[in-house]
Amino acid sequence: MDAALRHDRDDAQHEDHFVQLRDVTWEDYKRVLAMRGDHSAPRIAYADGCLQIMRPSREHEAIKSLIGCLIEVYCLERGIDFSKFGSWTLERKPKRKALEPDECYVFGPAATITSKQRAPKRPDLAIEVVWTAGGLSKLDIYRALGVREVWFWRKGVITPHVLRGDDYADVDASEVLPGIDLALLASFLDLSPMSAAIRAYRDALRT
Repeated sequence: MDAALRHDRDDAQHEDHFVQLRDVTWEDYKRVLAMRGDHSAPRIAYADGCLQIMRPSREHEAIKSLIGCLIEVYCLERGIDFSKFGSWTLERKPKRKALEPDECYVFGPAATITSKQRAPKRPDLAIEVVWTAGGLSKLDIYRALGVREVWFWRKGVITPHVLRGDDYADVDASEVLPGIDLALLASFLDLSPMSAAIRAYRDALRT
């Protein structure tokens, strides 16, 4: 095999893969969702007749998992109640919008869910890892869904967006987790294995 071709194939294995279908009805989207079943991948998004199916790379999944672990460490160290909902399928049929976050959370009293108390309609926080360029504009979909806050990880930086009325504002700090230092959290994402990153971040919070 040609060395350049082999290199290209190796690179492709580390990229997210997107398929987009146009002129898809809401009913078609629901059929695809049912065919995929109760799995976290591939992740499906829908906006105004465009259906996107994304197969995340191993690196994508590793980053989103570690961000989630560090959020949970922060909450445990600061005594914040939380519930994690993973790639919760969020939909709003009248707006013709739907997606599945990489991770999402509910915080505070609403995080306590029992058999007599339903889960909230929307998460407080959604996490999106942008590992490979392209795809639908997730922030536009989140805007229609009414998610309070969205964090995007791109090239080692976590950027929070807070819903203000009908639009998102780019902000310097999280509002659903006030006090969290996102630059500090992001600085531990290159540590391996994950257990080392978790321990190091916990120690940093304690000092």
